[in-house]
Amino acid sequence: MKLSKYIDHTVLVADASKERIEKLCSEAISSDFASVCVNSCWVKLCSKLLDGSSVNVCTVVGFPLGAMSTAAKAEEARLAVLDGADEVDMVINVGYLKSGMLKECLEDIKAVRKATEGKVLKVIIETCLLTDEEKVKACELSAEAKADFVKTSTGFSKGGATKEDVALMRKSIPSWMQVKASGGIRSYESAMDMIEAGATRIGCSSGMQIIAGEKSDAAY
Repeated sequence: MKLSKYIDHTVLVADASKERIEKLCSEAISSDFASVCVNSCWVKLCSKLLDGSSVNVCTVVGFPLGAMSTAAKAEEARLAVLDGADEVDMVINVGYLKSGMLKECLEDIKAVRKATEGKVLKVIIETCLLTDEEKVKACELSAEAKADFVKTSTGFSKGGATKEDVALMRKSIPSWMQVKASGGIRSYESAMDMIEAGATRIGCSSGMQIIAGEKSDAAY
């Protein structure tokens, strides 16, 4: 396996500068990461900087709370694709899920799926806020909506990825779907733990340290 191709090299903090995004893209090309994951305002820039490389442009939608209107979320996704996003990581409406509003939660995912047709869609379920039963249901809804991945976490809530959650999510989705682990993955060892549990993508801001076998103190 080539570890770098498991990694979405990520900068999602509010104070990320243009220079930091440019550095992110340069590192992604030199290290051959799967993608860069950025807020949607940077998608156009990343698409230009990564043109001709094997690195995809990934962005987040409805981030980090997932609690905006479905129409707004879908429009954000549509515009991101127009700007050059190859992959979209959307946050579910956690409040809908926890209220038992499963139809509304499903329609939220479906709307973003429609807006990202032909692109990779990852559904962030924010595992730290869910019971195991709710995690399984979120995975089932994501599969019903034809998303490509389920993803553990935003990295901006009260917890991140765990091996146990990755394994549960892997068991709860069909074979054609994949799992992305994100939030708190800061070392080679933790990345490998997630991969062994069933993750095929790792979202982190510590990609350079991870592939070097080092440990990072990054927040995400």
